[in-house]
Amino acid sequence: MKNISVNNLTVGMKFDKPVYVDGENLLVPPGVPIKQKDIDRLKRWNIGEVQSDGQVIDEAAEKDQKLKQFDEILAPPLDKELNELYLSSIEKMDTIYQNIKKGVKVKTDEIDDIINQLLPLIKDKQDEIISQIVSTIYERSQYAISAVNCMILSSMVAMKLKIPSHRLFHLSIAALLHDIGMIKVPEKILNKKEALSEEERKVIKTHPIYTYRIIIKTLMYPEEVGQIALQHHERWDGKGYPKGLSGKNIKLAARILSVADAFEAMISIRPYRNSMIGYRAMRELLNDNSRRFDSDILKIFIRIIGIYPIGSIVLLNNSSIGRVTATHIGAPLRPVVKIIIDSRGKPLLEKEKEVDLLQERKYFITRALSPEELKKSKVG
Repeated sequence: MKNISVNNLTVGMKFDKPVYVDGENLLVPPGVPIKQKDIDRLKRWNIGEVQSDGQVIDEAAEKDQKLKQFDEILAPPLDKELNELYLSSIEKMDTIYQNIKKGVKVKTDEIDDIINQLLPLIKDKQDEIISQIVSTIYERSQYAISAVNCMILSSMVAMKLKIPSHRLFHLSIAALLHDIGMIKVPEKILNKKEALSEEERKVIKTHPIYTYRIIIKTLMYPEEVGQIALQHHERWDGKGYPKGLSGKNIKLAARILSVADAFEAMISIRPYRNSMIGYRAMRELLNDNSRRFDSDILKIFIRIIGIYPIGSIVLLNNSSIGRVTATHIGAPLRPVVKIIIDSRGKPLLEKEKEVDLLQERKYFITRALSPEELKKSKVG
């Protein structure tokens, strides 16, 4: 063992092997930080050196390692085909958005191709794609990810309602392009972190009109597509914009898009706030009381997504932490949860255990967690 001067010890210092006094009496175990009282005691006893075979642990490197471990734990198991298509669709929509913004001609075939590729996977892999939306943080283009997410979420509801295929396609186009009019809004307003002024809100509220014009006049899509996008900020109670339409005067497809857009906005990162976790976003929608949304559409949306959306991270009553992997339509508060951190705080990288809360009634969810909150509490 090597000798270490007591004068070189600092509060919080950790070694990767035990530290001894006189080579045999344990001062601190490996990984345990040295405290001020340890140093004071050594000096009081006139001990000038301690011994250890270990090295000082680099706290920054240790924290990085823990963060990597938690990123690995928190990352949902992604379907490779779906993940590649999802991310490539975002990249394509980003390019389309930038080209329209620059005045470069865009072929509608490029937009249609995204829809034709995504729709079959939305139908066949609903749970996996919900997990992808809830779990993925992808900030390169907020417009592009919002467009793709809204298209996916709207299509799920439309499929549940068995909307005819041509109307489903029109809704999908409108969802991908619903915020394209934002290119006419000044960047200083879009990127403002503080609350918007009344005048700035009025500018924001012009974007559905610009969206309609781009869809109809620039891209030459049918009137139906333009109207869906134009109405996605109308409200069930008539207090929306741009025309103040109410109830069933708002197109069914626009009512669907309205719910999808609200949920997506809440779970996405904005310049002026952090994203909501899926559970809080769903609770916010549930509290609507038929003000903004068609309650029938909202019920279908909640059945599809669940109160705790697939991919959500939750804390159970036994202090274990898990990821929601499936939901029960008749019991939305008791989903299936895959345990990723056990009740002692130990990560279960290889031996994840799945718990169906509907069957194992002694367990229940105490609250939902955001990945950032979990990493902060565990890593510091």
